[in-house]
Amino acid sequence: MQTNTPSRNSIRLTRRGRLALAATGAVVAGTAVAVPLLVLSDDGDSRPTTLVVPEGRRANQVYAAVDKALGLPAGSTKKSLAKADLKLPGDADGNPEGYLFPATYPLKEKATPEQLLALMVETANKKFNGAPVAAGAQRNAMNVYQAVTIASIVQAEASSRADMGKVARVIFNRLERGMPLQMDSTVDYALGRSTPGVRERDIEADSPYNSYARMGLPPTPIDNPGEEAMRAAINPTPGDWLYFITVKPGDTRFTADYNEHQSDLAEFNSRQQKQEQERKEKQAEPGEK
Repeated sequence: MQTNTPSRNSIRLTRRGRLALAATGAVVAGTAVAVPLLVLSDDGDSRPTTLVVPEGRRANQVYAAVDKALGLPAGSTKKSLAKADLKLPGDADGNPEGYLFPATYPLKEKATPEQLLALMVETANKKFNGAPVAAGAQRNAMNVYQAVTIASIVQAEASSRADMGKVARVIFNRLERGMPLQMDSTVDYALGRSTPGVRERDIEADSPYNSYARMGLPPTPIDNPGEEAMRAAINPTPGDWLYFITVKPGDTRFTADYNEHQSDLAEFNSRQQKQEQERKEKQAEPGEK
């Protein structure tokens, strides 16, 4: 049902981690530039034997990780997609985003990008196509691919596992009310950006992934979610929340009340401004470089 809501700018959601980013300069884990975790063999051989794909990495980050793991020129893995024959759902239209499942993969001596990508997709299909996920998706009036898409947003937006179910519920509540999702993570994806920092001009981007300007879900997942995010997507926490904001690390607030959200947003902005002022004062201290 379509509902009357405040303007798109006034109800903007603040994605997870932005306060922590401003305070410490840290990169949000869910969108960090992917560095493959390569485990060396026990006998001291310099050739890595294992590749770890962390949760929430985007397809392009996984491609780069595979290139590095196999010692291939940059771009080799992405070029291999055409001959990889990946077993993707029809809705994916050949795009493996969301189906490069985060896990630890063995690197055989003559491993190829096609083999690694196929193994990742095979693992995703085993995780996603089982009865629990299929039944959960059906229970929420969606197909499995849509559930993976929601899980990818949950993976990017939730500041903790405990918050994943609540973030999923916000997504469902907004979809049911005919509200745009307004998730910064989708805009970051549209702009090909790996660290958060959405500005007002960014939400005008002409992209099907811009969930400020477009209604409904983005056309594909925006990263490769793990099992916890998928579980949240098919079993969202009960609640009426429409807004959420991470006011400070460990303090993400969910509400259905617009005025309460504006109050939380004001507190968030006040904290940011205070921290920025303290940072400037520290830089200006004598003897500080």
